[in-house]
Amino acid sequence: MTFSRLERLIPPVIVFAFSILLIWLLNFLFPMAYTETAITRLVCALSFLAAGVIGVLSLMAFFKAGTTVNPVKVNTATTLVDTGLYAYSRNPMYLALALLLISFSAYLVNPLGILGVAFFVCFITLFQIIPEERALMDIFGERYQRYCQRVRRWI
Repeated sequence: MTFSRLERLIPPVIVFAFSILLIWLLNFLFPMAYTETAITRLVCALSFLAAGVIGVLSLMAFFKAGTTVNPVKVNTATTLVDTGLYAYSRNPMYLALALLLISFSAYLVNPLGILGVAFFVCFITLFQIIPEERALMDIFGERYQRYCQRVRRWI
């Protein structure tokens, strides 16, 4: 069985929106009697702030390099961005989206929300990141291979 038809078919923003809906639906269908605590508020706030900072810095690096931020058109990449946050994570934009999902889960105070985060991370890895990596390997060759050896996929 092959899933290649799903590769880069669904834009990451749609997968993100579906994951938010999944987290909300899990909270609606399986409400938990947890109450908000200082820890849940802290997790919510810190993950939200971290997502914002990581997201903005990631986008700025792409704009500065003059390359595409469109994940559907990765074949049009003109520059390998490997500085700034990209020296620590190959996918800080997706990491920022995952952190927003963690923030939303903490806001709802329902541990089942982590299933929505897991869905996002798995789907994006299999059907977006890995195909992107193949495309970037075709474009940048050995330089991208060295980058992959040096920098982890997520964190």
